[in-house]
Amino acid sequence: MLTYIEEYHQFLLQNPDKAPKKILEVYNKLVYDIYHPREVKFFNEATEKEEKHIYIFNIEKANRPITFIEKYCKHSKGKWARKPIILELWQKAFIQAVFGFVDKDTLYRKYTKVALFIGRKNGKSTLAAAIGLYMLCADGEGGAECYSVAVKKEQAKIVWDEAKKMINKSPVLHKKIRTLINGLFYDKKEAVFKALASQDNSLDGLNGSFVSADEIHAWTVKNLLNVLYDSMAVREQPLLLETSTAGFIRENVYDNEYDYFEDVIKGYQGLEGGIIDENVLPFIYELDSRDEWLDERKWFKANPGLGTIKSYRFIRSKCITAKNSPSELSNILCKDFNIPQTSEEKWLSFEIAVNTATFDINIIKDSYAIGGVDLSSTSDLTCATVLIIKNGFKYILQKYFIPKTNLDIKIKEDKIPYDIWEKRGFVKVCEGASVDYSDVTKWFLEIKDKYEINTLWIGYDPWHSKYWNDEMTEVGFELIEVRQGAKTMSEPMKILESDLIDKKVIYNNNPVLKWCLTNTVVKRDENDNIKPIKGRKQRARIDGAVSLINAYVILLLKLNDYMNMQGE
Repeated sequence: MLTYIEEYHQFLLQNPDKAPKKILEVYNKLVYDIYHPREVKFFNEATEKEEKHIYIFNIEKANRPITFIEKYCKHSKGKWARKPIILELWQKAFIQAVFGFVDKDTLYRKYTKVALFIGRKNGKSTLAAAIGLYMLCADGEGGAECYSVAVKKEQAKIVWDEAKKMINKSPVLHKKIRTLINGLFYDKKEAVFKALASQDNSLDGLNGSFVSADEIHAWTVKNLLNVLYDSMAVREQPLLLETSTAGFIRENVYDNEYDYFEDVIKGYQGLEGGIIDENVLPFIYELDSRDEWLDERKWFKANPGLGTIKSYRFIRSKCITAKNSPSELSNILCKDFNIPQTSEEKWLSFEIAVNTATFDINIIKDSYAIGGVDLSSTSDLTCATVLIIKNGFKYILQKYFIPKTNLDIKIKEDKIPYDIWEKRGFVKVCEGASVDYSDVTKWFLEIKDKYEINTLWIGYDPWHSKYWNDEMTEVGFELIEVRQGAKTMSEPMKILESDLIDKKVIYNNNPVLKWCLTNTVVKRDENDNIKPIKGRKQRARIDGAVSLINAYVILLLKLNDYMNMQGE
């Protein structure tokens, strides 16, 4: 008899229009792991020793929460109110995957961190609440601490309230669990289930066994998930469940988690950039392409509950409106089809700005390049760009520079991970209260000496740059002024946008450039020419985008000369 994992896997294979690529890859791995238990090695930091575990699939463990949910949990609203929850195939497969893979010797669960990223109104809160109740009173954990956490208490209480209503509608659970204003209490095991906000001062003192982290697209505190995960350190088989739809806040918790989960899935396939993390299990339901929103057959990819939990009529109506309303289109792409978006005022959609392709720098060695620079006047971010055309693609190298003074305050107030970006080599921290432009000069020289990349011309804004101009000229670079107006920048920006759409701009998935591109707002003149400006959020930097645009201005100006010298 097939497991639900295998049954759902077969469904995905037989219905490719309903199978998002990332979900299919996850289930390819899960089915393989059912029949091929293998040894997994971990380094235990506490004991400073390597541990070996063999994980098997235990059907009894896999089915136990399914039986609990369908037997004791009831719907609280809508047409199914007071009726028992009957899980759908995709939900059963999800639960089996989370709970069924266990250590061969201890029977402790393999997966301690699980993500469910999915279009809205697919029942994720109901599912999280039901799993929370199982973890509260049926998982066998003594003194279980279960928490629903979100940015605000009202959001955190959505999952918690759903669990509370399930208890009140179930005679069995109602007898066993006390429902109070401040928590749900299972006295037999001294277990508790509470709702907490991200600003709660008590988060550091948790000893969680189960945490439902809800709607993380709205989370801006980058270390909060780490705090929650670390709170589980003494538990033998904890579970952190992240649930969310996509959102409009870029380069924050959701994007960081999404990028990591994407790399984990790449690891399943053995692809470059993949990560091996056997404790993490991501489920990302999304359209594989932005254009698929026009094809009703593909809607299921982001909405596995479509037609049962979620109404076709509802989503059809929204799509009709979206065809004539850009703001509504952005909303439906983000919330119903799980495609991250920037706010409607921005220059580029998130999908256009992002290119996760990477390249080995050796393929661009011994080349000619065009440069662009955006120099900060005082304490802002400075960016230097090198652009190389090869084999029809535009390869981008960038370096960002930021002064050390008040950097800790910027990291805390701006909620931007400059410290992490510095460790990854994207950002250089300059001593003092302002960027030392000589560091920019040294970077261009390093690119030339280390990789034999000769930057022929460099576009720059002449404002406040007399000293640096002289220094660069002295060491052999040719600088060309780029006036920062719509007349100069409009055409290069439109060409850059077209290249980004065609994925011809490969920037090694640089998170700082991605952040800058999605921050950029355009200002139009009376002739529909555009230029880049900051949006309402002045802390949202655009320096990387401006530096790249400056390089495109020079590329357009010197295209024939450059292509002849490059031999393209």
